[in-house]
Amino acid sequence: MEINASYSSLVAVGDSFTEGMSDLLPDGSYRGWADVLAGRLAVRTPGFRYANLAVRGKLIGQIVDEQVDVAAAMRADVVTLVGGLNDTLRPKCDMGMVRGRLEEAVERLAPSCKKLALMRSPGRNGPVTERFRPRMEELFSLVDDLAARHGAVVVDLYGAPALGDPRLWDVDRLHLTADGHSRVAEAVWQTLGLPAENDWRTPLPTAVPPRWARRRVEDLRFAREHLMPWIGRRLSGRSSGDGRSGAQYSAELGRAFWVTPDDARDPGPVAAWRRVAPDPLP
Repeated sequence: MEINASYSSLVAVGDSFTEGMSDLLPDGSYRGWADVLAGRLAVRTPGFRYANLAVRGKLIGQIVDEQVDVAAAMRADVVTLVGGLNDTLRPKCDMGMVRGRLEEAVERLAPSCKKLALMRSPGRNGPVTERFRPRMEELFSLVDDLAARHGAVVVDLYGAPALGDPRLWDVDRLHLTADGHSRVAEAVWQTLGLPAENDWRTPLPTAVPPRWARRRVEDLRFAREHLMPWIGRRLSGRSSGDGRSGAQYSAELGRAFWVTPDDARDPGPVAAWRRVAPDPLP
C-alpha cells in the first residue's frame, strides 16, 4: 500500500450508506462518511474534485445500471463502491445474481480509476444482523475475492466490533450516526494509505444498559416510524430511492458533475461546494 498518497478526485457509488443517511445536517441534508472523506482529501490537494452518486434504497442491479458507467466515465483517482447489502436483507435474495452484478461493477470500475475501494459493511449488533449474517458473509467473501483479482483495496468495517455498537446507529437501526460515519471516513482514509488521525476501531465507553421499559419504548418507536413503513414499501414494490438522483448527478443532462471547494484550506460542507463545468461529451 502506498503510504501518504495523494488523490485529486473521488467518486462514491452505492446506496444509503454512501449517500450519508443518517448523518443529518441542520439544513436537512445528509453528510456521511464520503462527504467527510472528500473534505479531508480536499485539504491535502488543491483543485480536488468530488461526486457522490449514491442513492438510498438501491439494490446492486440498480447501482450497476444507474451509477457504474457514469462513475467509470469520470476517470477519478479513487472510486468507492458499496452495494449488495440491501439485497441480502430482503426476505428473498438471489445471491447468484448479486454475485454476478457486483462482479460486473468491479470489472467496469477497476480499469477506470487509480484506486478502487470496496467495503465489508458494518452490521449493528442485534437479531436482524444475526438472521442475515450468512448472506452478508457470503457477500463479503466475494468482495475479498474481487479485490484480490482486480487490485482493489478492502475497507473491513465488518471486522471491527466497535461499529456493531448500537450507540453508533440511528433510531432506524439501519444507518450510522454522525460518529459512526466519521469512523468510516477514517477507516477509508487509512486504507487509502493516508496517515491515521485516530483509531476508528476504539470501542465506546462502557455504559449502563437501558432499562426494560425504555427498550420497549424504543422498540415501539422503531416499529412505528421505520419498520412498518419499510414493510409497506416492500409490499407495494416502492423504494425510498424512487425518483431520487445522486447528489452530484444531473437527471436533466443524464450525467454526473464534479464539485470542488472554493477554499481548500477550509472546505466546509460539500453542499456548499462549487459545481465544476463537466468535460465535453466524447
